[in-house]
Amino acid sequence: MNETIICAVGNVATRPVYRELASGPSARFRLAVTARYFDREKKAWSDGHTNFFTVWANRQLATNAAASLAVGDPVVVQGRLKVRSDVREGQSWTSADIDALAIGHDLARGTSAFRRGHRPEAAGPDQPRPDAESEPHSDSGSDSESEPDWESEPDWESGTAGEAGTAPPESVPAGVT
Repeated sequence: MNETIICAVGNVATRPVYRELASGPSARFRLAVTARYFDREKKAWSDGHTNFFTVWANRQLATNAAASLAVGDPVVVQGRLKVRSDVREGQSWTSADIDALAIGHDLARGTSAFRRGHRPEAAGPDQPRPDAESEPHSDSGSDSESEPDWESEPDWESGTAGEAGTAPPESVPAGVT
């Protein structure tokens, strides 16, 4: 299947919203990508048009993104571009979403300290868990998984701060990136 894979460099525009769904952890946030150009008349750099994308992350990427990202953070997002058209209340809407494969801080604009996340227990209670050093460094999910059913989460769009499930279970303490 042909897919459009993009790499977008921009800033986190909204607080990541985390949810535990039947299909596993999921998170979303808005990404602002602003083009910059050199204005020869002003002899200075200027901002161009800003594009906004909704970034969707699943499984361990969702947990880590929700624990690591804050509004304003410069990030690099790689994933599948999905442009959707919809008619709501008689008006046409078009949205550009990115199903993230990888998300990271943009080290060209600052520093970051990496910490390995805790992997969920894959072995049964009577099977020993493999050493962390011998674990493969790959995503446990497959590309053939279907998208989560967002319609089954009635308050998903509201994203209000007081809701249960808005923070990942293993969140990073404040001030630690």
